[in-house]
Amino acid sequence: MILKNRQDWKIIRDYSIGWTVAFVFLSIVRGVGTIEMGSVQFEFHTSILVSLIFGIFFGSISGYVRIVTEERAYRRMSIQRLLALRFGFAVVFLTVLILVSYVMCRLFFGVTIGLMEFAFEPGSLAIYFYILSVDVFMVMLRQVNLMLGDNNLLKLLKGEFYTPREEERIFMFLDLQSSTQLAEKLGHIRYSMLIQDCFNDLGVVTENEADIYQYVGDEVILTWKLRQGLKNQNCLDAYFNFRRKLTEKQRYYLQKYNCAPFFKAGMNSGVVTVTEVGKYKKEIAYHGDTINTAARIQDKCNEFNQELLISKCLRDQLNGNRYRFDQLGGVVLRGKEKEVPMYAVVKA
Repeated sequence: MILKNRQDWKIIRDYSIGWTVAFVFLSIVRGVGTIEMGSVQFEFHTSILVSLIFGIFFGSISGYVRIVTEERAYRRMSIQRLLALRFGFAVVFLTVLILVSYVMCRLFFGVTIGLMEFAFEPGSLAIYFYILSVDVFMVMLRQVNLMLGDNNLLKLLKGEFYTPREEERIFMFLDLQSSTQLAEKLGHIRYSMLIQDCFNDLGVVTENEADIYQYVGDEVILTWKLRQGLKNQNCLDAYFNFRRKLTEKQRYYLQKYNCAPFFKAGMNSGVVTVTEVGKYKKEIAYHGDTINTAARIQDKCNEFNQELLISKCLRDQLNGNRYRFDQLGGVVLRGKEKEVPMYAVVKA
């Protein structure tokens, strides 16, 4: 499997950093003011160097396995089998770590003891428990980061959202068409499975630097910082890349659900307030008229028989000739006193 987008590389980066920090921490704890019980004795500086090498190498392996698990194993096996697979990886990971450590010790540090004696030296079981605990912690940290959104966990820990602040952002509201009819046709369980599959395929928008802000029933809200969304027309590419993904998997959807899902979208840009809300369940929330207007624009897609509508404010900020913008004039939106000029977007 080839690393195909920046999200994959970020996972590799995060796991490499995480494992490097874990190995360095272990070296500090075991190497400062303590005496090793085993036959292998490392100088502190050598131990740090080995930790850096091991952290990058095994962090990359662990991150790659995580990518494969998320891409291929998720939704194809039960949670019990997924946990068993992860435990199996942890055992293999630990075995490879022992073998590599043994080879390095024989080549560079003159260790002459046998492999089994090396593997079960005094204090080694504590190290193995520590490594398995780090692996579990990294998996849990990854899940928390997925729940909060990309890099938001670090921002929460830094307190960036504790006090409300303003940002310029782009928002896209994506809504599944004919959702009521599909729910009646498929039933609650199969309809929920359809939504799961669609939102899994929505992951393609991360290639266009989109942040998935919220899932609301059969609707999803995407957002970009203004500069990132305008760059290379990322905000428009995200919609059409998602549409292409659904088209590529049309046979799958027809065979499994006897339907071809289709989403329409509305977009707007402007200033919003971002802050941390909730006491017992934390969430990063955006507030402001910019979001409300984007939702109202999306509501007009059916009325104008268009798949993607954007505000004039966003249109004026976009450059490039890959898309055509058809002006619809001023439109009265629900809850708005003044007309909002809108454009329909189609590929040029």
